[in-house]
Amino acid sequence: MFEIAIWMPAGIFGVAIGSFLNVCISRWPEGGSVFAPRSSCPKCGHRILWYENIPVVGWIALRARCSHCGERISPLYPAIELATAFVWIAAVIRYGASWQALTVAIFFTLLLGIATTDARTYIIPDEFTLGGTGIGLLLALAPGGLSIVQALAGAVFGFGVLYLTAEVGERWLEKPAMGGGDIKMMGMVGSFLGPLGSILTIFLGALIGSIVFVPISLRTHKLVPFGIFLAIGAAATEVWGPAIVEWYTTNIFGL
Repeated sequence: MFEIAIWMPAGIFGVAIGSFLNVCISRWPEGGSVFAPRSSCPKCGHRILWYENIPVVGWIALRARCSHCGERISPLYPAIELATAFVWIAAVIRYGASWQALTVAIFFTLLLGIATTDARTYIIPDEFTLGGTGIGLLLALAPGGLSIVQALAGAVFGFGVLYLTAEVGERWLEKPAMGGGDIKMMGMVGSFLGPLGSILTIFLGALIGSIVFVPISLRTHKLVPFGIFLAIGAAATEVWGPAIVEWYTTNIFGL
């Protein structure tokens, strides 16, 4: 009963955060404000009423259509809300009601926002990256996770490694090899995971991206939204990082 009493508020809070995240995903890539104007139908301009804007429930009640003109409402909105709720519940299940649970939930929420905007627009807004770095450093002051020194070192290291990689790649390929959003994203990731977590994130992101998207990119000649794979790598690092490092050092180096 005690666990359910914690999980339910986490889920409710998470789905509300997911609703706000939808606004961020929609507006930040275009430089818009998340505070004004009020949400409206992109086709007819109908102002969405408060009860129509209840996370998940409003989408179901409206049958995924605008109440004024009947325009379809993307299932991405409730999917983001439910995914965010899952993230917050999972963080509480793993870490209990603690600062570490809050840190992990916020980190995964940022990763979800970054992956979605990069997939949709090939843009990673500074609000997610630079703002997220500030949040990561602030949370490092709380007990139970990285120290502020580790967080600072991780932010500098993550940003620096990807910046140097982009510079070398651009000189070699004679064209931009990586977006600035990816570089700033790794500063954010480093502030949550530290220097070692940054290395593992880049390694896993590059590995997953090479396996999944590079063959598709070679056929279609589309740009690779690397932020998606960095987000997956960062999530895997947070969950399985120590186990991956232990396996690697044991099986590769025999330590």
